Amino acid sequence: MKVDLFDFHLPEELIAQTPLEDREASRLLVLDKQTGELTHDTFRSILTYLNEGDCLVLNDTRVLPARLFGVKEDTGAKVEVLLLKQASDDTWETLVKPAKRVKEGSVLTFGDGRLKATCTGTSDQGGRTFEFQYEGIFYEVLDSLGEMPLPPYIKEQLDDQERYQTVFARERGSAAAPTAGLHFTEKLLQEIKDKGVHVAFITLHVGLGTFRPVSVDSIEEHDMHSEFYQMTKGTAELLNKVKAEGGRIISVGTTSTRTLETIMNTYSQFQECNGWTNIFIYPGYEFKAIDGLITNFHLPKSTLVMMISALVGREKILHAYNEAVKERYRFFSFGDAMLII
Repeated sequence: MKVDLFDFHLPEELIAQTPLEDREASRLLVLDKQTGELTHDTFRSILTYLNEGDCLVLNDTRVLPARLFGVKEDTGAKVEVLLLKQASDDTWETLVKPAKRVKEGSVLTFGDGRLKATCTGTSDQGGRTFEFQYEGIFYEVLDSLGEMPLPPYIKEQLDDQERYQTVFARERGSAAAPTAGLHFTEKLLQEIKDKGVHVAFITLHVGLGTFRPVSVDSIEEHDMHSEFYQMTKGTAELLNKVKAEGGRIISVGTTSTRTLETIMNTYSQFQECNGWTNIFIYPGYEFKAIDGLITNFHLPKSTLVMMISALVGREKILHAYNEAVKERYRFFSFGDAMLII
């Protein structure tokens, strides 16, 4: 299947550069899976489309302030380091710019020496492995020195770092936010629970691969990135109960979807587990876990557009996206939302 089949015209000015002050104020485009009918609404009306006995599944990952600016200890040359994955307690896989300045054995310092890093390995495309040295607790040091790694499509600086976190973020480990969850407030979540809708949490630590463009002509040739996920016993039992009682499982975001479908494919039911997933969902895939999806608007020819096309059908999605462009919906991480149900 050709990647170009998932292309559409997206004016650059529709890529939202800043979040709305009120999380619930985003617009909501509701797409009926069966008929393709579209309804224009606002996100705070999401409750209208949820039924008692349904279950919303949210990704509780927390974005690390993973972008560090430091200098080489010997030369003073400036270096930018982006933390990608924790390999062991104090060892991280990273991306470095400019990579040519950092070789195995190079020592970097951050924040007047409060944090130091020794390069212990190199790989292609700027990949470097570092062992960090510091006093105290690593994440507290990182909170004081690091910056939020916003997606490359967002050029504006973010004044409030917490605005790129969901209100329920708690499990540290992501290089990017599960952005469909950014629309929820504590108040809205309580109203959802008060209606008798279950709220469950899973964890998938989002990697930067989620922004990696598809560089091949055919979907089948694309190598999907791997991301760590986990599901607790309590969440597994709740989701199995909802399924058994005929409730709908509605995932909030493509990250929750990847996790739920991976677990169902692996175990044929929900259960306590953790692991790495590189699942690639595109048309032809048969969904086993979810009945509906809340998601933001994605970029042309992205794996995320391919995923939602698998849920509804490519033509219905492209029609909905063309309508969203026409109606000037805001796209991508800080943009508006779509409910597919």
